[in-house]
Amino acid sequence: MGSRFPALLGAITLIVLYVVVIFAGFFAPYGFNETDSNASLIPPTPIYWLQIEKRSGFYVYPVSQGAVDLSTGARAVMVDKSNPTPIEFFKGGRLFTTTGAGKVHLLGTDEQGRDQLSRLLYGGRISLFIGIVATAISFTIGTLVGTIAGYFGGWVDLALMRLAEVLMSVPKIYLLVGLAAILPPQLSSTQRFLLVICVLSSVGWAGLSRLVRGKVLSLRERPYILASQVMGASPLRTMTRHVIPQLTTDIIILATLEIPGLIEAESVLSLIGLGIQPPDPSWGNMLSIATNPSVIVLQPWLIWSPVVLIIVTTLAFNVVGDTLRDTFDSKSAPN
Repeated sequence: MGSRFPALLGAITLIVLYVVVIFAGFFAPYGFNETDSNASLIPPTPIYWLQIEKRSGFYVYPVSQGAVDLSTGARAVMVDKSNPTPIEFFKGGRLFTTTGAGKVHLLGTDEQGRDQLSRLLYGGRISLFIGIVATAISFTIGTLVGTIAGYFGGWVDLALMRLAEVLMSVPKIYLLVGLAAILPPQLSSTQRFLLVICVLSSVGWAGLSRLVRGKVLSLRERPYILASQVMGASPLRTMTRHVIPQLTTDIIILATLEIPGLIEAESVLSLIGLGIQPPDPSWGNMLSIATNPSVIVLQPWLIWSPVVLIIVTTLAFNVVGDTLRDTFDSKSAPN
């Protein structure tokens, strides 16, 4: 149990993350593009437990921008402690919100006065699902190419593996940047989301195809494969009924290790302006503000929250993938 506890913790973390981002409309206190012109670059809002007029509960105080210190660039925050605002739960279809002058910004606000927590939750839909969808597409391609190459061999194997090696020889990040740079700037967010998935999928299948091909080379000499061929089964039927099912476990394990890399790739593309474009959020384009050194010093809450989520997601997938690999390797090892 002790050795599998990290994997259990990683799996629970991933489940929580996906549930929260899928139901972001409930968990986020505001819309991802809802602005407050008088509350830009506000630090995380303190929460107070107060008893006012026989009512005990959580309260926040209204905050607004103050003057900027010209010597340091720091912006003063004005807190109105004469007007506490209660935090209300399960109201208006949200987990928590306020209806008075005070606003709940648990992770602060950005330069346009948008709630950082809300943008993280809505942006997680893009960042988390790009990894899964792109992995599903690239692994489907890689599995088919590797299976065909290993099963038929000969010139088919030679041609497909040389193509895979060409793709593998190109540095992935430069290929991603080059492919993403040709995307038309007038694309909608949905179109850009789909094209980024295509870009990531187009470079993710080559390595898997080589691994699948090696596995199929050993499988095609198994008695049940030879029996299927002798009985007149078509190559397509043999591959889909007898070969690919034997690869399922390996593919699932490799997928859990591949998804974090694609999430990071999307983050890099969005960070340099070639992925999902504002005002639609993703964890990558939320990090683009880190290119401003003053933000790192004066508004660190805008940086650490997406960074922490990317790191936690990556670690959770890697821990789950490593544990699955170790578990199945130990089961398949000879006694």
